[in-house]
Amino acid sequence: MAARKDDLYDEDFYAWTQDQAAALRKLAAERWNGPLDLENLAEEIEDVGSDRRDAVVSQVRRLLVHLLKLEHSPSPQPRRQWLVTVNDARAEAAQRWTEAIAREVVAGLDATYRRARRQAALELLDHGEAEAARALPTDCPYTLDQLTDEDWLPANRHGLADDAV
Repeated sequence: MAARKDDLYDEDFYAWTQDQAAALRKLAAERWNGPLDLENLAEEIEDVGSDRRDAVVSQVRRLLVHLLKLEHSPSPQPRRQWLVTVNDARAEAAQRWTEAIAREVVAGLDATYRRARRQAALELLDHGEAEAARALPTDCPYTLDQLTDEDWLPANRHGLADDAV
């Protein structure tokens, strides 16, 4: 964690928002008598950080859905579009990624994966791939390093090859 507030703002914006919200709430609890609406300011600052975190979690879920389809679908189409989506989800998450957000992504990965697995299964079923939908692992098969490595893709269980994007 950065020693100075301006360093924290530059190095980990999400952590800065959480730190600032806590400081505003502490000041409110101390009954600071100034012109600022400390409780609502704290909530708004916290929400700005939470929106950034939620955007990353959403992209991780999107990434998981498409990695699962790439790995488990026996169909050669629309693999190229899934690769494009994997690339885009990683890029979108990377723009907002911080150490503090990474900790929260890891802490919530099981829940994020369950939602992604459900979505991937529904999409596979929509394409008549019931066997692939049933074969999706119950627990997340991917590590955080794999999820964030823009050159990593899972091997397809049916021998289909994917070109890295």
